[in-house]
Amino acid sequence: MKKLKFREILTIASMLFGMFFGAGNLIFPVSMGQMSGSSIWQAAAGFLITGVGLPLLGVTALGVSREKGLLELSSRVGKAYGLFFTCVLYLTIGPFFAIPRCATVSYTVGVERLLPGPQASMGLVLFSLIFFGATLFFSLRPGEILTWIGKVLNPLFLCFLAVLILTALLFPLGKISEIQPMGAYAVNAFSTGLLEGYNTMDALAGLAFGIIVVDTIHRLGVDEPGEVAKNTIFAGVFSSILMAVIYLLVTVVGAQSRGVFEASSNGGIALAQIADHYFGTAGAAILAGTVTVACLKTAVGLITSCSETFTRMFPGGPSYRVWAVIFCVLSFLIANLGLDTIIAYSLPMLMFLYPLAIALILLTIFGGVFHNRRPVLRWTVGCTAVAAVFDLLGALPTGTRSLLHLEPLIAWASQWIPLYSNGFGWVCPAILGLLLGLFFSWRKKQKWIRRTEPPLDSN
Repeated sequence: MKKLKFREILTIASMLFGMFFGAGNLIFPVSMGQMSGSSIWQAAAGFLITGVGLPLLGVTALGVSREKGLLELSSRVGKAYGLFFTCVLYLTIGPFFAIPRCATVSYTVGVERLLPGPQASMGLVLFSLIFFGATLFFSLRPGEILTWIGKVLNPLFLCFLAVLILTALLFPLGKISEIQPMGAYAVNAFSTGLLEGYNTMDALAGLAFGIIVVDTIHRLGVDEPGEVAKNTIFAGVFSSILMAVIYLLVTVVGAQSRGVFEASSNGGIALAQIADHYFGTAGAAILAGTVTVACLKTAVGLITSCSETFTRMFPGGPSYRVWAVIFCVLSFLIANLGLDTIIAYSLPMLMFLYPLAIALILLTIFGGVFHNRRPVLRWTVGCTAVAAVFDLLGALPTGTRSLLHLEPLIAWASQWIPLYSNGFGWVCPAILGLLLGLFFSWRKKQKWIRRTEPPLDSN
């Protein structure tokens, strides 16, 4: 039985980190740092739970389950649900939101600042065309993804990012203890940080990228299921440690920047201001390189993962190469709607999908406790899904809610669903579903025992 060398595990971990760490992983922590100020450590603790802990648990769940991918894992609840959840998740972290966001963030944070205003709109079209051309080039060579991301793009990205972070830490713009927290961070920094971690989409990506890690381990000659699971978890741990360190550093840099700058409307603007302060025009070039490389490698991982999954889900349909082309073209079209539109409509989908993903991850990891009985899975996921729909409606843009006349329904949910106003309205229904599932599973078992018991001897 072959075992991977420590160096090989680190290379896989670098690949996994490279696919995880993309657009949102740069702009959201720095924004959180600016907003949280002196409450940075409470906010960071919450952010690390959903931004690092959940992705690690997602990779772990897929490794522990020994399933071939997310479709098989979610189909434990039911075949129809497995197909629905897998399609919606991959489309969300794929061509509908995450992949287009990679291109628009790269352009908005880096390239757009270097172009005159009148050329900005046309610039996005040309930039996204080049961006997705490069993404398709790498994605059509999935067997080389370990080399491209783990050994080339990821080290290049870390070099770009290190220059900016180290300079900012050596010459801080302000003292964190003197920065007042703003908005929701002034009231409850921890729970606000938890929700901010949703925006990275990494818990969803953890479920999706697990298949790439498993396939890579197989290509390195490891076939024994237990060894594959162990190496998958090890790679997840190492990548999570690196993510956590960078998150904390970027958050600190964002908080310190408030000593000179006002809080920006988004983390992209904040990063641009910080880079410009330290490096001037050169700072814009460094930032453009950092963000573009980060987003490119994430887009490659997402296109690869989505294409492989849809090929497996629909074996009689298009080939891997055709799916890759379709997803790149669709991502190109959506990217040109603009970053603001993409972010506005991605949040409601995340508020719906994250509870379902968390429920599936925890049910998989602790499935041995209840022997993975289907009633427990179905009741827990079912109750979570109903509550998550209300979270989705509440996160819609204000104009959309008014257009659909959802305000009375949202007001009702705020009054009657515990924690709904904090963004966690799914928690209590999920617990209720778990208890109901355990009860009905126990009752079903008792009926089976009574049916199989021999009749008592009347004598």
